[in-house]
Amino acid sequence: MKVLVTVKRVIDPYAKVRPLPDGSGLDSGGAKFEINPFDEIAVEEAVRLKEAGHVTEIVVVSIGKPECEEQLRKALAMGADRAILVEYSSDLDSPAVATLLTEVVNSESPDLILLGKQATDDDCNQVGQMLAGKLGYPQATFAAKISINGSTVEVTRETDSGEEVLALHTPCIVTTDLRLNEPRYIALPGIIKARSKPLIRQPASGNPALKTRVTEYVQPAAREAGRKVATVQELAAAIKDRGAI
Repeated sequence: MKVLVTVKRVIDPYAKVRPLPDGSGLDSGGAKFEINPFDEIAVEEAVRLKEAGHVTEIVVVSIGKPECEEQLRKALAMGADRAILVEYSSDLDSPAVATLLTEVVNSESPDLILLGKQATDDDCNQVGQMLAGKLGYPQATFAAKISINGSTVEVTRETDSGEEVLALHTPCIVTTDLRLNEPRYIALPGIIKARSKPLIRQPASGNPALKTRVTEYVQPAAREAGRKVATVQELAAAIKDRGAI
């Protein structure tokens, strides 16, 4: 089985980011960049499936500027076999990413496509579903467990009412959630091996039109200081004064 995993370059989720003074973007000067945490979980799951003997090849793909090579090399160090960087310097939204990924999928013909359920920078949670729609593939989102039985992929999803288990025929798309696994620590031998693994850079197949655009970035309002109340009645009165009830 061949697995394709998407990798997005994002600002370190634990870093404090501020908008530019004119609101036209984010001030990323000096910021550290990482693999989107949900995508890192997807890479880890692909490696575990390969270690279990279910997967023969893992291909990781990223869309963006040359700097994305850093995150692809990290995915290779985790255990992926080869990487593809679709070079694209313009802005992207979810439909555009899904369009460009469609070309990669048609070229690579993977049996299983793993994506993080969302990115920590835009929190859209759309690309996996849009890609499945474009390809006509079955999909399972928010995966908490993945198991493979021949050509069938079983995905356990956590829902508000309990667990749901879906059986998908390949080729299919699965988006990963936090409970699926904990990515491994990358040892030095893996980092060294990653330097010699193939990483192909290719131009984007087109320039998809954007369906959405960001109009402005603003700093969130500062949180008001809290206060303690002595009784439930005082709490209820304070909530009522705020117009919440």
